[in-house]
Amino acid sequence: MTTEIKQFKKENLTVRIFTDEASAGKGSADFVAKHLDGAIQAKGHANLILATGASQFAFIEAMKNLSIDWGKITVFHLDEYKDLPETHPASFRKYLKERILDVVKPFQVYYINGDAKEIEREVARYEELLKAATVDVACIGIGENGHIAFNDPEVADFNDPALVKIVQLDNTSRRQQLGEGWFSTLEEVPMEAISLTIPAIMRCKVISCMVPDKRKANAVYNTLNAEISTACPATILRRHPHTVLFLDENSASQLK
Repeated sequence: MTTEIKQFKKENLTVRIFTDEASAGKGSADFVAKHLDGAIQAKGHANLILATGASQFAFIEAMKNLSIDWGKITVFHLDEYKDLPETHPASFRKYLKERILDVVKPFQVYYINGDAKEIEREVARYEELLKAATVDVACIGIGENGHIAFNDPEVADFNDPALVKIVQLDNTSRRQQLGEGWFSTLEEVPMEAISLTIPAIMRCKVISCMVPDKRKANAVYNTLNAEISTACPATILRRHPHTVLFLDENSASQLK
């Protein structure tokens, strides 16, 4: 049972606050499933983008337990570390396969091969896949520095001409990955990643943004209250026509 305690809007952005992370994850999963089903009913299939990271655990777990017609869904993912093999514990391909996709078996999955030998060709390949697709639902999070995907403040571009690009990771982002337990030392955290750009995310029809945990409270506050700018990339979500931000009481703790 989900326990929602508050809902409000900030510009275009709907904010839903739940008592705990599991409830927020279930609320997000129900929302995503509803829109996937709507797309399947309308056109026979749906395109979905999935995020990774510790913030998505409850959402991913809830998604596995819902009645979703995965055989009619094509899945993309948001980002992947450059030069990191899929066998590494921090690989986002490994995360998605083990935590959900090998279980639910979608119609098609397109992975970003971050360790491809010809990485520029891989970026171009993934961009062409996205250009050819209308993404019905994107599931994302927000980083401690306000990033969405791996668009850290220094590399975020609201008018980026690309849909996919190689980005430099800032120290805040790299420390977050270390703090979540994906790497043993900061030196092990890659300096670069392949990421969907902000325009690639904003062109999706519906966005579900799952952001639990007290360490995200400041980023959530800035997302809703700071000037819309790349200083906090997630602020751009306030301009998207259909985005819902799913919070627990911890991540919402700085909101009045």
